[in-house]
Amino acid sequence: MIRLFMLFMAIGRISLIPLPVQQIYGSSDSTNWVWTPSPKQKPRINGPLVYGCRPGKPFLYRIPCQGEKPVRFTVKNLPNGLKLDPVKGIISGIAPEAGEYLLLITAENSKGKDRRKLKIIAGDKLALTPPMGWNHWYAHYDRITDTLVREAAENMISSGMADVGYCYINIDDGWANAPKNKDTMRMGLLRDDNGNILPNYYFPDMKNLTDYIHFLGLKAGIYSSPGPLTCGGFTGSYQHEELDARQFAAWGFDFLKYDWCSYGGIAGKDTSLEAFRKPYRLMGNILKLLDRDIVFNLCQYGMANVWEWGAEVGGHCWRTSGDLGFELDRVFDVAINNAIYRLYSKPGEWNDPDYIQIGWIGNAYKMGMPEQSHMPPAMQYAYMSLWCLMAAPLIYSGDMSKLDPFTLNVLCNPEVIEVDQDILGECGRVILGTENTFVMIKHLYDGSFAVGLFNRGTKDEIVGVTWQELGISGKYVVRDLWHQKNLGLYKGTFSTKVSPQGVVLVKISKRRIKNDR
Repeated sequence: MIRLFMLFMAIGRISLIPLPVQQIYGSSDSTNWVWTPSPKQKPRINGPLVYGCRPGKPFLYRIPCQGEKPVRFTVKNLPNGLKLDPVKGIISGIAPEAGEYLLLITAENSKGKDRRKLKIIAGDKLALTPPMGWNHWYAHYDRITDTLVREAAENMISSGMADVGYCYINIDDGWANAPKNKDTMRMGLLRDDNGNILPNYYFPDMKNLTDYIHFLGLKAGIYSSPGPLTCGGFTGSYQHEELDARQFAAWGFDFLKYDWCSYGGIAGKDTSLEAFRKPYRLMGNILKLLDRDIVFNLCQYGMANVWEWGAEVGGHCWRTSGDLGFELDRVFDVAINNAIYRLYSKPGEWNDPDYIQIGWIGNAYKMGMPEQSHMPPAMQYAYMSLWCLMAAPLIYSGDMSKLDPFTLNVLCNPEVIEVDQDILGECGRVILGTENTFVMIKHLYDGSFAVGLFNRGTKDEIVGVTWQELGISGKYVVRDLWHQKNLGLYKGTFSTKVSPQGVVLVKISKRRIKNDR
């Protein structure tokens, strides 16, 4: 299986920092590492500026908004077929006919109000900005249950993650029955008499589960393989592709991760491009004909240059490398390699270097129980910054029941997330500096630049970017996005000290960014 193969390939290269995070930034020092300012009580509407859907399909959008609750929402120019819950801030209904619809959203509470435009594009493309959400794998592996999924959805709301744009609650491997498994409650009949795939004991009612997730204004994702079995040995979709796709839609799922796994045995020695494309084209064509929008995630580890053809077979995002859980000591290298394929990143088509693994996660080698990440705080900021600069899907894969303030401060900075969700959809380009330093530069839709100054070394480094590298001249405002603070007016260059394994993430623009948005 692919995951086992990747494990052996990675052995000898992993050397995670041995000190637990709390020993690096313990209680006496933790405030120095919490960079994201607390949300203001006044409403702040977050989320993308554009949203894609297909005409006539079910529509669901929870307006991401920070601020003191309760908040009351109004929306101008809402197209026919859609309605707003003004208390929950959830827009739902049936997507309008093909076209573009410019909405004006207002959020108001006792402390003030905020307004933000949202363009709905009803057409052929989904995922016009990188998907944001949660996947269970690196926390719960094959121990996942209906209860844990519901808990994750509830915590996405209560933690504030949904208020900055996280919306997918994605089930990974382990939900179906298996022909054999160490947990006999995950074994059983693989399909019913009509060929429909059957969930295992821990998922008694899939439709009820997705209904609950949708009630919260969130979306639900599921997992399968084009092979007979998944990576974990559970039922795959081979020779039942249309039945499974229709079942996923009937259950109410909005996202499908499709993992190569045992399909390698079907492809056999055929290493032609068509052999790699075939199972994904088959499923992609089926998904387009369903009566609901399902974002299609191709998980086949970058084989056959998937970034060159993933969109052609119906994909919206595709893995460009192996499982990052085996390579968390190589986050910088994985990102630099992913950025090589930057020209294939665009709205509706995203290169995916795997999930955000901070907070409480399980050891990927042992599929272990969640424990606090050993990654240094500075590197966690660098990790999140890289994913945002690359326009990568922001899918968190940690234990949602153990979201501490530091982890949330890394995951939930709205100004940093805006870099990821920028409507140009550009993946940043890398400029290598010294052996330990590099810069990643990303053009933003408003003409400004997001720039990450990175230090892979073990000592402080001075890292800078020149206006020549940006293709600009004159005076520009530099803003520290993690601290949400304007640093001043600069001309010709900007440089700063960067902590070991860390980042300084800035926005360089002509105009001053207000702090009170």
